[in-house]
Amino acid sequence: MPKANLYDMAGKQIGEIELSEAIFGIEPNQAVVHEAVKNHLGNCRQGTQSALTRAEVSGGGRKPWRQKGTGHARQGSTRAPQWTHGGIVFAPKPRSYSYVVNKKVKRLALKSVLSAKAGEEKIIVVDSIKMDEIKTKAFKGFLDAVKCDGKAVVITPEVNQNVVKSARNIPGVVTTTARMLSVYDLVNAKYLVVDRAALATIEEVYA
Repeated sequence: MPKANLYDMAGKQIGEIELSEAIFGIEPNQAVVHEAVKNHLGNCRQGTQSALTRAEVSGGGRKPWRQKGTGHARQGSTRAPQWTHGGIVFAPKPRSYSYVVNKKVKRLALKSVLSAKAGEEKIIVVDSIKMDEIKTKAFKGFLDAVKCDGKAVVITPEVNQNVVKSARNIPGVVTTTARMLSVYDLVNAKYLVVDRAALATIEEVYA
C-alpha cells in the first residue's frame, strides 16, 4: 500500500499516512492522461480567430486585364488568394474547440496522475493547512519547511480565502479543493501538498 509522510505546518514530520490503493496505487494510463490534458486545453481555447475569404475582402470587382492576348495568366480578380491583399483560401473562423470526455475516462486520468505522484513520492500530506492571516511570506515559508521546492498544487478540503490569497502571488503555486481537482494542474505540478482532511475527501469521492 502506498504511503506518504505526514507533516505539520512547521515542516516537522509527525508520522506516515497510508494512501488508498484504489486511487494512489493503480498502474498509470498515459494515453488517458494525455486525452484529459488535451481536452482541458481545448476547452480553454477562446476560438476567436478570424480571417477574410476572397468573398469578404474589399475590392477586386474588376477583371485586372483582358482574358487573352496579354501574355499574362488569366485573372478574374485582384482579391484572389494568390494576389497580395487577396483573401485567405481556407480562412479560420470563430468556433468552439470544447468537447466532452467520458466521466470514467476523466476519473481514470485523475487516478493515474495521483498514482504517478505517489509512486514518485511527490505527495506531501499536512495535518492541517490553515493561515490565521493573509501572508504570502509565511505561506512561502511553510512550503519551504515541507521541502516543496517547485511547482505545487495545494489541496484543501474547502475554499480557504486566507490560504488562497496567501498563495496566489507565489509563482508556480496553485490552490484548489479536493472536489475540484484538475488533471492538467496535477500534471503541471511537481508536488501535491494535501491537507489531511482533503486527502480523506479525495479517497471518499474518487474511490
